[in-house]
Amino acid sequence: MTQATFDAYIMGLRGLLYFNHTRTQVTKPRRLRARSLLWLMVLVPSLWLGYRELKSYFVEPQAILVLGGAPKRESFAAEFARLHPGIPIWVSGGSPREYTESVFADAGINPTRLHIDRHAVDTVSNFTTLVDTFRSKGISSVYLITSDYHMRRARVIGELVFGSRGIDLKPVSMPSEQATEPMAKAVRDGGRAILWLTTGHTGSTLVRRPEDL
Repeated sequence: MTQATFDAYIMGLRGLLYFNHTRTQVTKPRRLRARSLLWLMVLVPSLWLGYRELKSYFVEPQAILVLGGAPKRESFAAEFARLHPGIPIWVSGGSPREYTESVFADAGINPTRLHIDRHAVDTVSNFTTLVDTFRSKGISSVYLITSDYHMRRARVIGELVFGSRGIDLKPVSMPSEQATEPMAKAVRDGGRAILWLTTGHTGSTLVRRPEDL
């Protein structure tokens, strides 16, 4: 969890727990309970994410997962795969199959390493459609490749979905000139990931605009 993400998370929680003293008289016990709840809500997720991030540094990934959405990601991933020979590559969503295959072929990647999956319709389903495939193949750690502005949201979803199957993520961000997506998108899709974990549905109908995918 980056400092910016953590700070934004703290601000959001403080907003939820803020009491306007000019309108409501809050007793000392209630203030203590609110502060305790705040620290609990901050500490538990932070420790969990911190543990998983630390763990990922000591585990060598067994596969590469590329999130489609920009052709440049595939070119970036092809060069990354060339420097990490031997491990399989999954491209979820993305460009037409012929283009994706040509990008990796031009980078000298053996086509037997490349797996193109077109079942995903958005970032949440990038993970939900492949998590059980990875688990069935005994993959417990993957390199996650996407654009830098998209990585925060992708990691929130991935830590929930892949983490539920014991699969670690090692993020590899493709540099871009775009600003990081709003925290609200990460919160929304984190909620959708939890919905999938509890009901098996991703709530894809909640996403209306292409730029929100």
